[in-house]
Amino acid sequence: MRPRSEYAEPYRIKVVEPIELTTREEREKIIKEAGYNVFNIPSDKVYIDLLTDSGTSAMSNHQWAGLMLGDEAYAGGRNFYHLRDTVREITGFEHVLPTHQGRAAENILTTMLVKPGQRVLGNMHFDTTEGHIRLKGGEPVNLVIKEGLKTATRHPFKGNIDIGRLIEEIETYGKERISYINITVTCNSNGGQPVSMENIREVRRIAKEHSIPVFLDAARFAENAYFIREREEGYGNKSIAEIAREMFSYADGFTMSAKKDGLVNIGGIFATRDEELYKKACQWGIVYEGFLTYGGLAGRDLEAMAQGLKEVLNEDYLESRIGQVAYLGESLLEHGIPIIEPVGGHGVYLDAKRFLPDIPQSAFPAQALVVELYVEAGIRAVELGTAAFGRRDEETGEMIYPALELVRLAVPRRVYTDRHMDMVVRALRNIRERRDEIRGLKLICEAPVLRHFTAEFERL
Repeated sequence: MRPRSEYAEPYRIKVVEPIELTTREEREKIIKEAGYNVFNIPSDKVYIDLLTDSGTSAMSNHQWAGLMLGDEAYAGGRNFYHLRDTVREITGFEHVLPTHQGRAAENILTTMLVKPGQRVLGNMHFDTTEGHIRLKGGEPVNLVIKEGLKTATRHPFKGNIDIGRLIEEIETYGKERISYINITVTCNSNGGQPVSMENIREVRRIAKEHSIPVFLDAARFAENAYFIREREEGYGNKSIAEIAREMFSYADGFTMSAKKDGLVNIGGIFATRDEELYKKACQWGIVYEGFLTYGGLAGRDLEAMAQGLKEVLNEDYLESRIGQVAYLGESLLEHGIPIIEPVGGHGVYLDAKRFLPDIPQSAFPAQALVVELYVEAGIRAVELGTAAFGRRDEETGEMIYPALELVRLAVPRRVYTDRHMDMVVRALRNIRERRDEIRGLKLICEAPVLRHFTAEFERL
C-alpha cells in the first residue's frame, strides 16, 4: 500500500449532506436521556458517525442510476437475475437467495443447520451470529489464534482459526455435535483482522475429512482479499477478483451483509453450491423474506447491490478505503492511544482495558469510553466488550466476561475525509488527558439477547 500522502481519493464528491456540531452541554443531556447508549441518539445529533460501516456507505453515480432501473415485479424481476449472475461470476456459487440484510441470511442458515446442543466453530462470531446460534439452542465456539486476542501484538492474519484447537474440538465432540464451521472474513470481533488463504484452505481440508460444511461470513470479502494480496506470499500479482474467487472456492456457502462490501444501504445474500440446501433455504426465505427473487428488497435495491459488488473489487477504491482506516489508526498510535494492531480493514478498535485500566469489566469500560467520545466531540462509536459479548452462566448466574474490551470506530465507505479522521484523533487525545476522571457505568435495563442495542445504563 502506498503512503497516504502519495494519492487522493479515486472519486469526485458530487452530493453533500450538512452536519452540525452540538454543544457539550447539549450532548451531556442527550446521552443521559438516551440511557448512556448511543444507539438511542438521533442521527442529527451526531457529528461524525462511526457507529457502524453497515449500510452507511455512499453509493456511486452508477448505483444511483441503477435505482431508476428497478423492476418492482413481485416475482422474476430482472434485477434479481442481474444480481444472481453477478454473484455467480464473483463467487462461483450457483444458488443465490437475496435477503433484506445479513442477519436474515444468518437466520436462514442457522435455522436449517443448528440443532439444540450442537456447536458452531469459527474464528470469532459476531454479535448477531452468536445471537442466532444461541436462539437455535447451539453453542458458538471462538477458535481464533492466540495472537488474535493480543491487541498490541502484530500478526499479518490475526483473524486466522487455530488449527490445533479446531482439530481438538472435532475429536472431542465428534462431527455429529458440530453444525458447521463459520469463517468471518475479515474477522469483525477482533478488529477487522484478515484471514489468510492458507488458513481458509487448511480449515477446508480438515472439514472435508470429517464431512463438516464450511461457510463464510463474507460481509467484507473484498477487504480480506486485499489484505491477502498485500501480506500473503504468492498473491502479490493476483487481482482482487482472482483472490476473492479462490476464497469462495473453499466454502460450501456463504452469508453476506451487502451493507458492507456490497456498498449499499440495505440488502444481504445467502448462497450455496448444494441444490438441496438451497431448496430448504427457499422455504425459509419465503416465510421470512418474501418471494425468492426479491428477498425483502425492492428491485432497485437489488440493482444497486449488483453494481456495488462489482465496484468493491476495484483496487484503487480498496487502497483508498483501507488506507483511510490505516491513516486513522496510525495517527492514534502516534498520540499514544491504545488500539488493536495492526489496523484492520473497516475500522479502528480502541483497547478500552488499556485506555481505562482503572475501570473493571463489571463497570463496562468500553461503553464508558463510547459515552465520553460522544460527550467530547459528538462522535458516535460502538462498544464491543462486556455489553455486547458478556453473558451470564446458565447454571451459576456468574458473569462470563469477553477476552477483549473494545470500542470500534467503524469508518463508512466513501463518506468522510481525512479531516474528519483528524477530528476523531483530537477528541481521543483530549479524553486521554482526562481519563482519570472517567467513571464506569451500571447496567439498569437489558434484553435477554443482543442486549447492547437497547440496554440502558447509569453513571457510577
